[in-house]
Amino acid sequence: MRVIVAIGLVPHGIGVGTAQLIANDRCLHYGDRIARKPESPLDLESLACRAGGCAGRIVAIEAVWDGDTVHDWFVQLLAITADPAGQVQMATVYRSTATRYLGEDTDHHPRLPAAVAAERAGGALAAHLSVPFHFASPDDPDDQAPRWQS
Repeated sequence: MRVIVAIGLVPHGIGVGTAQLIANDRCLHYGDRIARKPESPLDLESLACRAGGCAGRIVAIEAVWDGDTVHDWFVQLLAITADPAGQVQMATVYRSTATRYLGEDTDHHPRLPAAVAAERAGGALAAHLSVPFHFASPDDPDDQAPRWQS
């Protein structure tokens, strides 16, 4: 969408709304031929392996809400590092990722599956690394919720 808006805004007046319609039409037309990014693994072994590759010392695991027009609300699992200070993305938990991870365990109403899966996977990783787990708004999507403070 960013490319559609950037290319089409000046000569054709294409804004975000029109760009969304164009992108949707393209997805409908090309369907499965559009390359998709594979879903993040949420098993402890995969997450621990990814955490082992972080440049800094991990001081916390954090779950943060995000959203877009394609996936609706989803959760980013982040490793918060010190020395150097920063954050490293461990996984993106979409609804489909959460459903795959949770399997038959669908009794999480009214919470969104992405929150339940992120809390379980992130909590397990944090316990494995012996660091705190932070999820400021596990019950309601809030991309402005307070972030981890060391």
